[in-house]
Amino acid sequence: MVNKMTHHPQLHKVAQRADSYLALNRLAVRASARTVAHRVQHHPRLAAWSLPYESIVEMMTLGTPHGEIRSADEIRLPLDRITSLTHPFGVRRQPVVTRLFQGEWVTTAATDDRRVVLFLHGGGYVSGSPTTHLMVTARLAHEAGARLFALDYRLAPEYPYPAAVKDAWAAYWWLLTEQAIAPEQIVIAGDSAGGGLTIALLLALRDAHLPLPAGAMGLSPWLDLTLSGATMTVNQTTDYLNRDVLRASARMYGNGRDLREPLLSPLYADLAGLPPLLIQAGSAEMLLDDSRRFAQRARAAGVDVQLEVFEHMVHVWHFTWFVQPKARQALRQLGRFVRRRVGRPGVAFLGVLRGSM
Repeated sequence: MVNKMTHHPQLHKVAQRADSYLALNRLAVRASARTVAHRVQHHPRLAAWSLPYESIVEMMTLGTPHGEIRSADEIRLPLDRITSLTHPFGVRRQPVVTRLFQGEWVTTAATDDRRVVLFLHGGGYVSGSPTTHLMVTARLAHEAGARLFALDYRLAPEYPYPAAVKDAWAAYWWLLTEQAIAPEQIVIAGDSAGGGLTIALLLALRDAHLPLPAGAMGLSPWLDLTLSGATMTVNQTTDYLNRDVLRASARMYGNGRDLREPLLSPLYADLAGLPPLLIQAGSAEMLLDDSRRFAQRARAAGVDVQLEVFEHMVHVWHFTWFVQPKARQALRQLGRFVRRRVGRPGVAFLGVLRGSM
């Protein structure tokens, strides 16, 4: 008998979303049960964590692969599943496809077209997309009162370094030339690997003597692919990340290159001449030392850099803004940075998240 799903793509898509919904619900129930059991038998992972926040961290921990990771799909599937079923209200998405790259404009009622954020998503350079990061980009676009362009850059291992840097360069150049946006109107931002890519793009632009943006922001940026920070060990019991997934991602993206190369690990770069920077990190995340060491080196190089460390927060806690006040605070401060660097006040309100099928 012929499978009817093959003749009805829309029906197949609905079935896939239903499978993702059920899998995510099973993961959420398991995470909540483990969190409650641990609290009853012992104590919260951190005393400051609420039950909903700790349950989300536990869900991310369970969903993050560990051990021997053989393929990028082992990293991609959990992120796609966890982020696929929540969408913000009041957000407009406009796909963009060019000869060199693709992405999408994200706007809200607060958007001022004269203020632009180029956003580079995280995911270890092997996973992630504008869709997986919509929870963050939509809220950031609202807080910044900006048009946000979320780049869908090519991923490793199919497209290892320097493909992501080339795509980020092409998107920035497209904003300047095809979109006629002045560099003074642009702030570049990224989370995790996207934060590292943000700094790599700035370094490449500086070295090519091209106009730099008004500023840049890193949300829990991954700046050292050698994983040499002390908090890689100190915070491994509180963060949902693990060394296995970071090592595998660095191996796939680096593709045999020296991981200390500046555009792979910007921590080791000459940082002189970069525009004003805002770096945010959580005190409970494994990559905290990436941000602390980078900020110290940037200041020594004469860069105007602001480091904000949020107590008890894990890697890219910004995703949890619908339950975590410190995530909302962090996104507000990112928005203020954009407004200060570019100017022009914004207005309006971004609605709450909803689950959808």
